[in-house]
Amino acid sequence: MRLIGGVRAQADRKQDRLPCSIARYGRRSRIASMASKTHADTDLAHCAHIRTQGQFAQIHDKNPELPAPEMIPAREHSTRRKILRAAATLPFVTVCGLAFGFTAGALCLALLLPNAPSTRDYIFFWATGQQLAHHANPYDPVAVTRIERSAGLPANLNPGVMRNPPWALPLVFPLGFLSLRVGWILWALLLLTCLVVSVHLLWIIYGRPRNRRYLLGYTFGPALICLTFGQTSLFALLGLVLFLRLHHTRPFLAGAALWLCALKPHLFLPFSVVLIAWVMVSRSYKLLAGAAVAMAASCAIIFAIDPLAWIQYSQMVRSSGIEKEYIPCLSYLLRDWLSPHSIWLQYLPAALGCTWAMAYFWPRRHTWDWMKNGSPLMLVSILVAPYSWIYDQGLVIPALLRGAFLARFRSLLIALAFMSALVEIALFRSLSHPNDMVFWTYWTAPAWLAWYLIVSIPPTRWARAWSALRKMK
Repeated sequence: MRLIGGVRAQADRKQDRLPCSIARYGRRSRIASMASKTHADTDLAHCAHIRTQGQFAQIHDKNPELPAPEMIPAREHSTRRKILRAAATLPFVTVCGLAFGFTAGALCLALLLPNAPSTRDYIFFWATGQQLAHHANPYDPVAVTRIERSAGLPANLNPGVMRNPPWALPLVFPLGFLSLRVGWILWALLLLTCLVVSVHLLWIIYGRPRNRRYLLGYTFGPALICLTFGQTSLFALLGLVLFLRLHHTRPFLAGAALWLCALKPHLFLPFSVVLIAWVMVSRSYKLLAGAAVAMAASCAIIFAIDPLAWIQYSQMVRSSGIEKEYIPCLSYLLRDWLSPHSIWLQYLPAALGCTWAMAYFWPRRHTWDWMKNGSPLMLVSILVAPYSWIYDQGLVIPALLRGAFLARFRSLLIALAFMSALVEIALFRSLSHPNDMVFWTYWTAPAWLAWYLIVSIPPTRWARAWSALRKMK
């Protein structure tokens, strides 16, 4: 008995002197047999079966009294990774922050300066609302020009007429009962709400990611230019996002939301072709019914206000002279390069885009995903539009945010933020050089599409390309 007691006492003394680092590399069975009473001894024996630094850290957090010198490098490695991640994120956040700050300052000045509303595109919609409120022709260029000049439109700026179809007239009808300045403030706040709600809904649609990449949506250059000019493209953006959010759960409301997209139908030509085909294949007739009800309601409202709206609109289209205007888009460049007098050439890219859209949709018709497959479709729709301006490109925010959330390299995010900042630089240069906005924005629509295609490359292809490059070196 004395011999057995002496052996046990000697074993207990050896256990007290045994460090955790020795337990990791050997004598596991002896530690497991001697650890029987205390909780700390149990965790010490369990350390012998741990292989990863993360498991050591979990045990040490529960029992700080356990010695674990091998966990110090893991913590240093984690801290180093956080520092490198912050350093990589800093340029992205800086570019987005500066761009948003400058544009927010420009918007504040536009709201505060007394003559700002008369120098924005908003004045076209306000003058149209004034005509509707007095039951006059909303598409009369002479009357609208007279209202704009009397409201303070400078002589160096050309007057304009609202070119949206008659079903968009109910949107501007309330402006006819407001003064120029009050209407501008409410109009700008409404556009800002559309942008904020759209980006927030996209963040929800894409799974509420815990990063700050959604800032790209709030600071996207074309969207901020649309907000500064007072254009209607942000209404169409909200309609697109609502469709993406509701087309599965509430198809009738999703179809009604497409009325906002119909404010600028020329920007959705390939998108519309695929949408009609998808409705027929998936038999989503509730969505079609919602769109029909919304369009019929808007047409009924405008018929009650101005029964001759459609006739007046057709007269405006024939005499608008839009084919003579200089429009910074690829369709116009194609016509101007090949045959300036052949108007049909300006619609050729849209026709080719619709053909590609059907070829892209048909093999995927049974597994079509509007969030995934609709992103390149919308990018192509903007690229091949018969006519579009830089502020219309805010409609690519859903596609670019999806690409931003999928991007594996922070350099791609910085590149996107930098391209967006270049658009805002063009905005500020246009204050002193008006033509710069046109020449600085030819590349944007192809650039968004190219960026998205690069981001969408699978990781396996990146790995193969990297390995091939290393072999070449």
